[in-house]
Amino acid sequence: MSAIVLNEKMEKASELALPESFSGINPHNLYLYVKSAQAAQRANTATTKGRSEVRGGGKKPWAQKGGGRARAGSRRSPIFVGGGKAFGSKNNRNYDLKVNKKQKKLALNFALNEHAKNGSLFIVDNIEIASGKTKDAAAMFKALNQRDVLIVKSLLDENTFLAFENLSSTYVVESNELNAYLAANYRSIVIEKAVWENLVGEAK
Repeated sequence: MSAIVLNEKMEKASELALPESFSGINPHNLYLYVKSAQAAQRANTATTKGRSEVRGGGKKPWAQKGGGRARAGSRRSPIFVGGGKAFGSKNNRNYDLKVNKKQKKLALNFALNEHAKNGSLFIVDNIEIASGKTKDAAAMFKALNQRDVLIVKSLLDENTFLAFENLSSTYVVESNELNAYLAANYRSIVIEKAVWENLVGEAK
């Protein structure tokens, strides 16, 4: 598989072969990482009141015997309307799923290899919008002719961030923010050459 090297006009200049270590990776590594990332985003706000937390229940609803009904000691019981919820949701649940460092790296390499396979992995020397204007960023994105793009810079400057901030079809991150979840979430990736060389060096 090869990544497409772009020139300053975002046109194809050449191709760069991916290291052998990027191929033959089990896709289950990506599944585990994406599952972990989505679990970490859960708000964990769902909560219900148990019978010890709802109001009322001080008086016994009816006599223990003689009424022909089942005995009841409190209106807070889950069987009554307005009673506590039995086995309800609590917001103290831990949704974290552990993914080790090796799996994280394998997941990212697999995602990048899939982009290369689909012709949607691009490498460029530098990505910078000095003007900070959205229209200039949009022109760069239009020249690339992709539906949506994840842009990875070695160091994100303020003007470039402002230029891409209002483009819903692009998302700019620094190299330390790149992960398999982001890579899998976008249909194409543009990576600065310095970042790519670092990724390849780590994969060896």
